Amino acid sequence: MSIVDSAVPVLDLSATSIALTQQLCDIESVSGNEATIADAIVASLATSGHLEVTRDGDAIVASTNLGRSRRVVIAGHIDTVPVNNNLPTRFETIDGVDYLWGRGTVDMKAGVAVQLKLAAEITDPSVDVTWIWYDNEEVADSLNGLGRLARNRPELLAGDFAILGEPTNSGIEGGCNGNLRVEVRTFGLRAHSARAWVGHNAIHDVVPILATLADYVPREVEVDGLVYREGLNAVGISGGIAGNVIPDEAMVHINYRFAPSRSVAEAIAHLGELFDGYEMTVVDSAEGARPGLDAALAKNFLAAVGGEARPKYGWTDVARFSALGTPAVNYGPGDPLKAHADDERVALTQITDCEIGLRTWLTSPSV
Repeated sequence: MSIVDSAVPVLDLSATSIALTQQLCDIESVSGNEATIADAIVASLATSGHLEVTRDGDAIVASTNLGRSRRVVIAGHIDTVPVNNNLPTRFETIDGVDYLWGRGTVDMKAGVAVQLKLAAEITDPSVDVTWIWYDNEEVADSLNGLGRLARNRPELLAGDFAILGEPTNSGIEGGCNGNLRVEVRTFGLRAHSARAWVGHNAIHDVVPILATLADYVPREVEVDGLVYREGLNAVGISGGIAGNVIPDEAMVHINYRFAPSRSVAEAIAHLGELFDGYEMTVVDSAEGARPGLDAALAKNFLAAVGGEARPKYGWTDVARFSALGTPAVNYGPGDPLKAHADDERVALTQITDCEIGLRTWLTSPSV
């Protein structure tokens, strides 16, 4: 007789991918609190004898080992940004479109639901498949579960092609922009504000920095057939000591989203040229990923799903696969503009479209 932990929510993998999305979303799993949903995923796969399941913290890896000549990695994160009165989920219709509303519906439990259902049901895929569901994507890079696997168990991420279930309106988005954040500082001399002429105001000195940012024209860069739009923006500014003191330091926090044809080192050098003469500190950085659409499996996948591939403007974990030498694309239900929104909601047709696309491709003899 087996003993089932009654505290672990039960996921019904035989339900529709829409119903499974609701089940997953109603398990609150804000970053750092993924243990319950990870437990539920592991328990739901217990009867899937065709999968070898490995757990690393709150990341789960489920693999087929059928001796196929090629392996595909399909991944999705199970955490969400904080809830803001948008759980439990509910169904609603807006302008004739049926949606599932609530935190995580777009980013990215609809994608996870599709992946879980297919992982359980497709016992004889045309390629070997490694399914990965991981924790802490929405927080600091050092905590990211996929990054942890890449560092500690890179063999679990090995494959010929990878798909990340980030929301793409159920279309294919290749690669991703790189990401760089820097702090640019100015320095002055403190003085009493009643005698400002004996000091030097560091806040006033940020005006040329802001002018450079305001006048900057972002590049549009074609990389392997896709056009990536860059962005350079001030995302924070600070300075000042007290209401009667001329400040001796000010800082502008700048975010640069750069095309994947440019490396982090090249991006830093570019900002160094723009803000020459100022102290610049790199806060964090992440390499971009080229589209990966020239790989044979990627071409096959695009042909099976249909439509036209687009660039991914934001940074995603496809870059981790790219760094390992695995071409990767983003493909998942949901409008990226609704990710993290208080009215986050996914169109039901996109969930089923994504399921059909992946199922058709994974079971096609031509893969």
